[in-house]
Amino acid sequence: MKKWTIKNPDPQVIRTLSQYGGLTPLCAGVLAARGYDTMEKAAGFFNQGPDGEEITALSDPMLIKDMREAAEILLKAVEDGRKICVYGDYDCDGVTATALLYTYLQFQGGDVVYHINDRDSEGYGMFSGAVRKLADDGVQVIVTVDNGISAIKEAELAAELGMELIITDHHQPGEELPKAAAVVDPHRKDDVSPFKYLCGCGVALKLIAAMEGDYSMAMEQFSDLAAIATVADVVSLTGENREIVRTGMRYLKNTENPGLKALIEAAGIKNISSTAIAFYIAPRINAAGRMDTALKALELFLCDDPEEARELAKEVNDLNVQRQAQENEILENIKNMILKDPSMLHQRVLFVYGHGWSHGIIGIVASKLEERFGKPVFILSDDGEEFAKGSARAPEGFSVYEALAACADVLTKFGGHKGAGGFSLLKENVQAFGDALQKHAAENYPVMPVMTLNADKVITPEELTVDNVSSLSILEPCGTDNPSPCFAMLSAVIENIIPLSDGKHTKLSLKYGNSSVTGLLFGTETASFPYRAGDVLNLLVSPEINEFNGRTSVNVRILDYRINGINQQKYFNAKETYESFKRGENIAPAVLKRMLPDRGELGNVYRQIAAKQKASFDVIFGAVCSDSMNYCKFRIALDAFSELGLIKTDIYSEIIEIIPTNQKADLENSAILSRLKRLISAPAAV
Repeated sequence: MKKWTIKNPDPQVIRTLSQYGGLTPLCAGVLAARGYDTMEKAAGFFNQGPDGEEITALSDPMLIKDMREAAEILLKAVEDGRKICVYGDYDCDGVTATALLYTYLQFQGGDVVYHINDRDSEGYGMFSGAVRKLADDGVQVIVTVDNGISAIKEAELAAELGMELIITDHHQPGEELPKAAAVVDPHRKDDVSPFKYLCGCGVALKLIAAMEGDYSMAMEQFSDLAAIATVADVVSLTGENREIVRTGMRYLKNTENPGLKALIEAAGIKNISSTAIAFYIAPRINAAGRMDTALKALELFLCDDPEEARELAKEVNDLNVQRQAQENEILENIKNMILKDPSMLHQRVLFVYGHGWSHGIIGIVASKLEERFGKPVFILSDDGEEFAKGSARAPEGFSVYEALAACADVLTKFGGHKGAGGFSLLKENVQAFGDALQKHAAENYPVMPVMTLNADKVITPEELTVDNVSSLSILEPCGTDNPSPCFAMLSAVIENIIPLSDGKHTKLSLKYGNSSVTGLLFGTETASFPYRAGDVLNLLVSPEINEFNGRTSVNVRILDYRINGINQQKYFNAKETYESFKRGENIAPAVLKRMLPDRGELGNVYRQIAAKQKASFDVIFGAVCSDSMNYCKFRIALDAFSELGLIKTDIYSEIIEIIPTNQKADLENSAILSRLKRLISAPAAV
């Protein structure tokens, strides 16, 4: 279960914004919930940066430090016929930035080539071997996109080899900048440009605008690629990025890029939105770099022939299917590890070490495990060589970078930020790293942060109208710092459960107040959905417009759900206590007494399991929870029944299944109950 925060915006503010701002009450409610509680603030939302600074359209690209120098060098290089290489990264941002700048320089008549590192053999950033090869191939000017800000040694090498280097990047610079002819990065300490949150492709777009003298050509020809990169790279969708994505999505609907058009068709996208980019376009571009080579995606965007573009789009799409298969295989491997050793899930940090897992996939797997278990996830994999590489993800409140920094003495390389990171180490140090990681978490997070989902407000049945939901589109583009509207539906009754796509997805018919609402659970198999008709649920939803047979209606995409009636703060407190107990940590005697279920409570839990035969942890807990039966005591009961052979528990999927038996079980034979009793009766330490 995840923690929910449901905001309660002031009704008077909603009325004011609606009456004087021309907004629907639902849209006004979202803005009010997010702090835009005056007419001035609401108006400013549409041209505001993430820190509240006012942004008016796109600022002069020349305000970015070294932008003028970069533009002048490239224009002169084109004019002089010098050979230029666009040096990009292998992710979606780097690929689109490379395509964008390479195409523009070609348009200008430049002698231009491109290079994108191989993920496995060359890694991220400028690679000295590639720099040497480019020099051998006669390259005289290198311009990086989406990388280079940390290429200190590579910049020196380029100079030694007689090449002029221009760096364009958006990552945080270190204390020392590379020695290059121009270093264009809005995060430079001496940069005075007003907007700092561009992605790498956004910086490249501004470089083109600088060479052109204005934004008109750059936005018309390349904002579609820049919009994809901006959404994919999870940068702030505020201020200038809103303008780039808003304009880019408009051009994306009728893109003139044959490769991009073919990719949209291959992905089956009907309506272009930031959500479609994030879930359907970006993963396919990234899959090329993860599974084969990013050059495959780059060639797609540089392709002029529609037929060839369709073939390349199919290849990229197939790579994404392969990526999904590998991802599922790794998840299955990890599931088996956890079922074999359930103690892994009781640790503060879920740390997993495997062999032969693709380093391009484990980051996605870490994200999925973080989503499932709501705790930090660190995954390591080796390929039989001396080193192991890892990827980490964590919910808000836990810093991946600080955790890696605390373990730096056993790492050979690491980097990242609060929510995500990458690292490598010698295989002989894997155990030491795992121990240091758990030690850091124990010392710095006595109570571990939990994954939190935020709802803008409770939505009433009366607010679920076509006009209201349609009005939310003015909040687009949505993403980082401007999430898609999310609402809470409380006490919705399941009327019917309907499988979709042979049970791969699930549709719920819900009674909400006096209204009937259709809820969609994509990615939730009907067979694994834990609730039944008649159950009362609380839901977090994103409402959508559905058009079918000329009829327009409202559906809700279900983002999370739980049984009605659970006090979430008590739930998380009790869960933390249970995991602490399973880790063998000291627990106060008074708390220990409240953890021990009596015979009546044990009997009640068992009867509920027996009645359902097979059910999820949360379904059974929802049926038995009370002031005396908290989640910790409930899990103790499950452990006792499992030890006695009365039930089978799948701790990964959190499923309980009854084991038929005619034998009576003796509770005195339960190891966990005996341990609890010993701890309770033990004399207090002096």
